[in-house]
Amino acid sequence: MTARILVVDDVPANLRLLEARLTAEYYDVVTARSGQDALEICESSRVDVVLLDIMMPGMDGFEVCERLKSDPSTAHIPVVIVTALDGTQERIRGLEAGADDFLTKPVNDLQLVTRVKSLARLKALTDELRLRAETTRNIEIEQMLKANRLDDGAPPVVLLVEEEGASADRIPRMLRGLFDLKTVSDPQKFAFGAVERNVECIMVSTRLGSHDPLRLCAHLRALEGTRSIPIVLLADGEEEDTVVRGLELGINDYLVKPIEKQELVARLRTQIRRKRYNDGLRSSFARTVEMAVTDPLTGLHNRRYLDSHLQTLFDRARARNKPLSIMFADIDRFKLINDTWGHDGGDAVLREFAARLRKTLRAIDLVCRYGGEEFVVVMPDTELAVAERVAERVRGEIAGEGFRTGDGKPAISVTASLGVASSRSMDEDSLDDLVKRADEALYEAKRSGRNRVVAPAA
Repeated sequence: MTARILVVDDVPANLRLLEARLTAEYYDVVTARSGQDALEICESSRVDVVLLDIMMPGMDGFEVCERLKSDPSTAHIPVVIVTALDGTQERIRGLEAGADDFLTKPVNDLQLVTRVKSLARLKALTDELRLRAETTRNIEIEQMLKANRLDDGAPPVVLLVEEEGASADRIPRMLRGLFDLKTVSDPQKFAFGAVERNVECIMVSTRLGSHDPLRLCAHLRALEGTRSIPIVLLADGEEEDTVVRGLELGINDYLVKPIEKQELVARLRTQIRRKRYNDGLRSSFARTVEMAVTDPLTGLHNRRYLDSHLQTLFDRARARNKPLSIMFADIDRFKLINDTWGHDGGDAVLREFAARLRKTLRAIDLVCRYGGEEFVVVMPDTELAVAERVAERVRGEIAGEGFRTGDGKPAISVTASLGVASSRSMDEDSLDDLVKRADEALYEAKRSGRNRVVAPAA
């Protein structure tokens, strides 16, 4: 896949070298020679990965990274710090500033391309989630960034898959009090445990005896329950090829043994923050989709959902040669209720009406608020005679007990008129015909005195 890479370095020779290497892999490369220029480029145009030098005049790479990660509009852009400084403290400081990885100069071509490819893939996923959330206008990025803090609440759950005794003992000591660590020595069992324990990050050791650690990682990426959980590979120093292959398969990060505690903690925190950020985007989108097809007053599905789903139910009934019935229900003299008890009283009646519908009907029946005081119920596998009895039961449930219109107010009598229709022979019937018959039956119930069910013969 192609991506737009921003290379930031105050040394022209370094810029040209990285630009040439990435351009050869068909990446779109832009360059900046200062931290301020880098911030402006990220804020004004699309950038998929930032390769950032530390030692720059004015604003150094650590500050640039911190400012990118604190801005809701750029926090999702992966940052790789590329530097001649190879000390542990520099790596930890960069990771704590929000960097996603470190590359040491002179940069290994294979590591560079593989890491950029991996991070660009993650950025593409985040971009898709952001686009969905922005499209539905419920993105709430700033709130999600605040919610991603790891110093509040219970420690994040991390899973370690490790058969080697020394590492299996040493890593829990490093993470004690910071993470809720679960250690698994049988790789065949742990994928299901990751789902059950709500794991937020998985560490997989390359020393798994008879098990292939990369096959295990690939299996995790294929399972629905673990697909979005970040994977950190724990490798030996001579396993560069394994690390590169793992990044191609979709692992998120890696550490080389012997593992240093502060770097381990910083990398786990980075992965968990990114997971929570993406989980927040998914949740935001799901909530908005739910709101789009739900009536906010009654909690029932709305007409938009009915219009999109009714044809599917009709086609399914036709394919299975099963009956399908529709019931229209309308609250009698609802305008008078509103005029007498106000819109708050009318809303209370609508909510209670919806609750009684749900109470009376089956789970497989589709119950929707059609608009105003009119409701629609779709009953799969239901013949007309049965649908008529159901409608009569609904009518009795509505008329049987008074409706409250608010605290301290007396209960009022409410009735409903109902019209029912059932599909005829599928060869000579259509969905429009079925809906029309149910609608006409409702109006006949209104005209003939209200508080009754009309179900004309099919």
